[in-house]
Amino acid sequence: IVDDLFATYVKRSGAKQPLLTQYCDGRNVQCPGWLTQWGSKDLGAQGWIPYDILRNFYGSDIVLERAEKVSGSPRSYPGFTLRQGASGEPVRTTQTFLNRIAQNYPLIPKVAIDGKYGSTTANQVKVFQQVFGLPQTGEVDYATWYKISAIYTGVTKIAELRSVHEEEIEYSYFVPHWPYNDAPDLPRIKYPKN
Repeated sequence: IVDDLFATYVKRSGAKQPLLTQYCDGRNVQCPGWLTQWGSKDLGAQGWIPYDILRNFYGSDIVLERAEKVSGSPRSYPGFTLRQGASGEPVRTTQTFLNRIAQNYPLIPKVAIDGKYGSTTANQVKVFQQVFGLPQTGEVDYATWYKISAIYTGVTKIAELRSVHEEEIEYSYFVPHWPYNDAPDLPRIKYPKN
């Protein structure tokens, strides 16, 4: 369901900006005006649909909107399903991302990065979909695009602040010259060499 709703957000009717929809557990912590984890679970168990659960917590004047473009993850969905016969930058991005993902998931075949969606790219997509539990259509729809983006982000660690392990960094130290280098209260400065 997350793949289908990734770019959907809540806003007040007539507002331009999204509503800050916060939640807490509702048992150990009470947060007036927020959705509660257990309260929403109980309403769902009573047969409430997700939209009505949101209205229960955030008010009846909310609407669900879909962002036209999502950035930062690492590329936004092109707005149409990629299938055999497609070409261009979205296909090249798909091929590039899947080839990189294949380094960690070798069942996924690598293809030539040519920006042309042929049978080999369709097969590559189909295997990716199989590995990650998506419908095996061989086409890159909205859900497949964002699953590829999420897995690519994970395997490349581009969302991490540091993709280098601390022990891999070489450090240098600045130690003041004599006669101060033995002063116990004088700070030593540790910094990366690069």
